[in-house]
Amino acid sequence: MGRYGALGPDDNCVLKGGKLLGITELFGLLGGLALFLHGMQMMGAGLEAAAGNRMKQILERLTANRILGVAVGAGITAAIQSSSATTVMVVGFVNSGLMSLQQAVWIIMGANIGTTVTSQLIALDVGAMAPLFAFVGVALVTFIKKVKVNYAGQIVAGLGILFIGMEMMSSAMMPLRESEAFVSLMTQFSNPILGILAGMIFTAVIQSSSASVGILQTLAASGLIGLPSAVYVLFGQNIGTCITAVLASIGTSRNAKRTTVIHLLFNVLGTVIFTVVCMATPLTSLVESLTPSNPEAQIANMHTIFNIATTLLLLPFGTHLARLACRILPERESDADETLCLKYIKPIDPAREHQIGTSAIVVNGVWRELGRMWEMARRNVDESFQAVLESSSKRLEEVEQTEEYVDYLNKEISKYISRIMGHEGNQRDSVQISAFFKICGNLERISDHAVNICEYTKMLESKGITFSALAMAEVSEMKQVSLEAMDLISNLGGESSGADRIEEISSLEQLIDDKTRLYRQNQIQRMQDGVCSDEACVLYSELLTDFERIGDHVLNIGEALQNVRRAGR
Repeated sequence: MGRYGALGPDDNCVLKGGKLLGITELFGLLGGLALFLHGMQMMGAGLEAAAGNRMKQILERLTANRILGVAVGAGITAAIQSSSATTVMVVGFVNSGLMSLQQAVWIIMGANIGTTVTSQLIALDVGAMAPLFAFVGVALVTFIKKVKVNYAGQIVAGLGILFIGMEMMSSAMMPLRESEAFVSLMTQFSNPILGILAGMIFTAVIQSSSASVGILQTLAASGLIGLPSAVYVLFGQNIGTCITAVLASIGTSRNAKRTTVIHLLFNVLGTVIFTVVCMATPLTSLVESLTPSNPEAQIANMHTIFNIATTLLLLPFGTHLARLACRILPERESDADETLCLKYIKPIDPAREHQIGTSAIVVNGVWRELGRMWEMARRNVDESFQAVLESSSKRLEEVEQTEEYVDYLNKEISKYISRIMGHEGNQRDSVQISAFFKICGNLERISDHAVNICEYTKMLESKGITFSALAMAEVSEMKQVSLEAMDLISNLGGESSGADRIEEISSLEQLIDDKTRLYRQNQIQRMQDGVCSDEACVLYSELLTDFERIGDHVLNIGEALQNVRRAGR
């Protein structure tokens, strides 16, 4: 029984201040939220597939100054309807070295402006066209086979589904207007601290400021909350959206973590400023008077004013925000430790595998790790030939330690590539992933051959073997040619990588083959002349084999880079 009396046959309901919110409405609310979030995910996935592998070039060209950087951040966020998604992308870009911390400041500021587009579209009742958007998008995906058109269809369908979800949530919340308890709860948010906390916690839970602001608008449209209370919830929502970036920064570089600090500082400072302004001035009443009969527009307008004004206020201090983030998170001695680790790639969160920019982050991160492998392999080649020229094994321990790191990187990068095989968004990404395996394996083999060469010095020392002056001159030439070959495949993944030097690489590999044959003939002649001992000849022959193999592996890497270049045209 209780204070509400017997429920009767309809037991599946939620009690709110003496009124009943039916199970149908509750399911409608949850289903609407699900469609809203799924619509945003679809739009982001479509944009990622269409432009993910070009994101690096776009950002490099358009973040040259603060105004363009803000515009890029606003544009990307407006397209994918989520400042959280943009900020997570920026964290990933900073972590993988695609973007500097200073560039990230402008993108984050722009993202806070771009996120207001969703609330403005809701206020304009674009949702009336939602079924048409969904139909057009699905038709483009289903009936047209062109890949680019499919991506566009995914974006349009996502937009339609997003607004269908908003309509469902709005309809489901209508009965709450009659709930005294719920209306009373909403009025408590006129307390700035309570309002900010409520908005912050709710947005942190659903990890989408666009969704939480949209829900706030549906509450306002249903008459459940007025702008004087909603403004503080709105300000808290801007802080709560930072939680997504904070979670994304776990396990990333120091600079990537600083990016999340900048995002948090921006929204906290904006909230403090606007809370004081709303309490001390008639700003809330002024915004209400602009659209007195449209509560959704009132929230949308305040949201837009908050983010644009905060951006304009903090824009001149962007560099100071970056410095403050560096003070909050200073460099640590452990950051420079050379323990075995992956510096530029980390496991992909399955929930964000279609996040915009994921493709560019993954690809760039692997290229940079391969660049580390190249540096280590080249160093080993240099050190090993030098060890033979010095007839000393003192460099062997260092070479073997470097080889251990190369083996570790080969294993970890290969495992990572295997995990992302199903995430490639387009043909170019697929070709790059295939190239990763080939490059990774060949770099590891180059380092192996370098270790072989260095290990010959133990036999030179223990058995007192010496090479003739002519043989030593040939070893010096081998070193020079091998390093020249390695330099042709430097800057892996860059604009001037070995992809555009395949003819030089092929010619140099042929030169290595020719020199190997010549040196073997010279060796035979020295044996006949009695200049070279049997043990020295065997050792020298093994060294020539390693020299020749280095050339073969460099050519393999060059061919893989060429395939990547062709796929990108």
